[in-house]
Amino acid sequence: MLAKPDDAKPAARFDAQRALRLAERTFDIEARALQALGARQGDGFTGSVRAMLECAGRVIVMGMGKSGHVGRKVAATLASTGTPAFFVHPAEASHGDLGMVTAGDVVLAISNSGESDELAAILPALRRLGVKLVAMTGNVASTLARHADHVLDSSVDQEACPMNLAPTASTTAQMALGDALAVALLDARGFREEDFARSHPGGSLGRKLLMHVHDLMRAGAALPRVAPGASFIEMLGEMTGKGLGFTAVVDAGGRAIGIFTDGDLRRLIERGVELRGLRAEDVMHRQPRCVSADALAVDAAEIMERHRVTSVLALDADGRLAGALNSNDLMRAKVI
Repeated sequence: MLAKPDDAKPAARFDAQRALRLAERTFDIEARALQALGARQGDGFTGSVRAMLECAGRVIVMGMGKSGHVGRKVAATLASTGTPAFFVHPAEASHGDLGMVTAGDVVLAISNSGESDELAAILPALRRLGVKLVAMTGNVASTLARHADHVLDSSVDQEACPMNLAPTASTTAQMALGDALAVALLDARGFREEDFARSHPGGSLGRKLLMHVHDLMRAGAALPRVAPGASFIEMLGEMTGKGLGFTAVVDAGGRAIGIFTDGDLRRLIERGVELRGLRAEDVMHRQPRCVSADALAVDAAEIMERHRVTSVLALDADGRLAGALNSNDLMRAKVI
């Protein structure tokens, strides 16, 4: 029977200062590896970027082991920054997944040694397909590099692992080189914030750049509105019934001419004003803060912040009241 390892022994031997020294050594080794990486990029890098720009299909990223994990991240970064890409496992490619690769694609194969058996096994098939092959490798004389149309040198002098075995600095270099490709490609494509938002609709940037006022505003029966001659009781009914904390005051043509808020109500009560005989036009704020219903929701948030208000009215293309929203609506949508 195998003896169970003594879990207490490693903890008992733990040296906090040594751990910190190893961490500092790791950062130093990997930082030097990244600094050296830039000096080795030239025609191989620019040729790789050009091949991906001219690609009529997708960028297919491949890699085994830790290089495969890096490859998945590289593919995701490319796809989210304007270069259609996905990851294909080299071993699965040998058993049918090579059908995902077409002649118009570019294959980015990642291998530190450049001698991965699984990648080497599919190189002839990739050649027969006629795809462009970009090799990211730490060995520019490797089998993978020799078969490639373009070679990205990701070599490092040493791994951060004290035994110089575990992929550490080499995978950091691969990750950085993948990021460099993505940045060069998005710049060449003229990729903008709006483009990024379209591929990240669930993220905070996507919400800020894709969500419009008309997506969030209260409209129709949910929109509190009264005529200028409405009684004070009618205004209170709209405010409490619609739950927005204000009511718009709208003329016969549907244009917003004022707004009355629960803050205005509190101030009237504090001043001891007789409320029962008042009408909307007597107490409303004229020239309320408005925004186009087609504007971005973040624009409504900016108006609220600039003017220190919690609500804005939304207008249609003809300047008529179309809806309204408050800061709670923006917070629920995570715009602010």
